[in-house]
Amino acid sequence: MIIKTDCKYFRGDIPCKPHKTKGYHCEDCPEYKKIEGNILIIKLGAIGDVIRTTPLLRKLKAEYPNHQIYWLTYTPEILSDNWVDRKLNATLENLELLKSMSFDWLINLDKDALAISLTNSIKARRKSGFTIDEFGHAKPISNEAENHKWTTGLFDDVNKQNTKSYPEEIFEICGYKFNKEKYILDIKKELDRNWNIDKSKKVIGLNTGCGGRWVSRLWPIEYWIELAKNLLEENYEVVILGGEHEDEKNRHISQKSKAKYFGFYDLQTFMNLINHCDLVVTAVTMAMHLTIGLNKKIVLFNNIFNKNEFELYELGKILEPDFECDCYYSPTCENNCMQYLLPEKVLGTIRKFSKS
Repeated sequence: MIIKTDCKYFRGDIPCKPHKTKGYHCEDCPEYKKIEGNILIIKLGAIGDVIRTTPLLRKLKAEYPNHQIYWLTYTPEILSDNWVDRKLNATLENLELLKSMSFDWLINLDKDALAISLTNSIKARRKSGFTIDEFGHAKPISNEAENHKWTTGLFDDVNKQNTKSYPEEIFEICGYKFNKEKYILDIKKELDRNWNIDKSKKVIGLNTGCGGRWVSRLWPIEYWIELAKNLLEENYEVVILGGEHEDEKNRHISQKSKAKYFGFYDLQTFMNLINHCDLVVTAVTMAMHLTIGLNKKIVLFNNIFNKNEFELYELGKILEPDFECDCYYSPTCENNCMQYLLPEKVLGTIRKFSKS
């Protein structure tokens, strides 16, 4: 019996899709797709970083349409089945699998200990990004990686001089030119819900959280309440967004402003809720990347990062305090500089971009 193990549909332990659906065997299968090579992407997390790395898939698929793309990450559920052939969670079993294989190209865009160790131990004819030095530190594999994301991660003053977006930097690390390739996200319509949202109005989502680590990015709760009230007075539909950590705060904002809050959800359901919005106001967090990936308008708050690293694809505007905050890349901010970004400025920006 002929077994074509180099077919994209071949599974090795269970029947392939062409056999299950049409009864084909390898020797006479018209759907045979020969694998010409393997590419491995290592981008473990955070989830927002995984999402904003997905534009790279568009370039890889165009240049290597018959290669099999593997992606190792802590959040494989965010990746599209149509663009990634093997989505691998960073489990012991999958790490051992990768170490036993050989790749044509390994792309590691993380600098944490696991990622750089794997770059060193996994066999590949070509490697890009970051690996490990003799002291156990991350080091760039090429000049492109050194100029992008290595020295900028070591020195704040160098980081502040950067004028390129994250997608532009990772494209250059891989030897490509970034041409505004967009994020890739899949919406699972079956997880949608019958939320009480008035779609006859412009729907504004207010994402009030920013994760538990970088609390320096938080906007004052009284500002969220004021903004929500003003938007409702101007006949917008307002939906409060957030995760479990923001639940109590969001209930308070909803109660005080009368904006709608439906609770917190799993990732895929949260994506569906954002997909009902026309514009989302958010700090730099996962919801920002979901909003961009869903091609929604965005008003982005930033105070501690270099704004050049964010690619908005002309979907909105970045708002910052009128002065340079001294908490650059700091988890906390003694001056609470976000208090100087006032609700009326945010409201004016929403008016402008919600009409376009």
